[in-house]
Amino acid sequence: MHLSHRQGALSFLHTLNAVDRAGLMAFSARASEPVPTGYSHWLCTDIPLGIISKQRAQWLSLHLAQCAMVESHLVWDARALTPSLRSQHLQNALLCGRDEGKLSGWRNEKYSFWNSEELVPQIAQESLFDVERAGFRFLGLLSHAVHINGFLPDGRLWCARRALSKATDPGMLDNITAGGLPSGESLSQCAQRELWEEAGISDLDTQALQPAGCVRTSRLEPQGWHDEVLHVFNLNLTEGFHPENQDGEVAEFMCLQPKEVLARMDAGEFTVDATQTLVQGLRCAQQKNSR
Repeated sequence: MHLSHRQGALSFLHTLNAVDRAGLMAFSARASEPVPTGYSHWLCTDIPLGIISKQRAQWLSLHLAQCAMVESHLVWDARALTPSLRSQHLQNALLCGRDEGKLSGWRNEKYSFWNSEELVPQIAQESLFDVERAGFRFLGLLSHAVHINGFLPDGRLWCARRALSKATDPGMLDNITAGGLPSGESLSQCAQRELWEEAGISDLDTQALQPAGCVRTSRLEPQGWHDEVLHVFNLNLTEGFHPENQDGEVAEFMCLQPKEVLARMDAGEFTVDATQTLVQGLRCAQQKNSR
């Protein structure tokens, strides 16, 4: 068995002194950046959608019917359309962006959009629309992802180095498993699939995989405004476990002592989202232990 019920997250914390812990938790202040100058909010009639540059807002108003600037906001008057039609119209606009070379990293995989004010995806409810995942950063839409911290009983952390072929953050250190939530999957299904594809874990024990809340990250990236809710899990692994990548998206795995994790985070070797995932996972474990 690869999985343990011992709290590796607490062991991680116990190896750190008070200064180290404070420095680690300080990373949480970097989760969200302010909206940059030159970016506007856009809406589906009266439903907030996201953050988009004024240049892309002008482009979108030319490629999406019933979409225009209204004062300082971009408004897409599509509330009366069915989700299927909204999806179709917006997907067609994104295809134009791809063909014009404005949108990179096309994956032929769709994400669902429910509401930018909801941190938990409303899987049981019909989404507002489903479109190509690369379009979410391009249009500044809120997406969802599952991120998993993989702890050994003594507190060491298994980390993945992203393959150089990855469209985002190539070569950077990441969680043992991390992946966006595609349309049609629950958080649990996404976690199980990603654990197999990225780390070779198939015998998942639900008691060893512990929900650890969520954290929203937002920042400007080369593709556009990144806005995502990370649904965090802590996974307790047994001594001797070694992850094995199945999908080619991981260049290597590293098993790091807590002090080395902090040093590499300070050096900027970890993705922003992996750092926030670890902070959230440790904070949640600490809170549960103090109850």
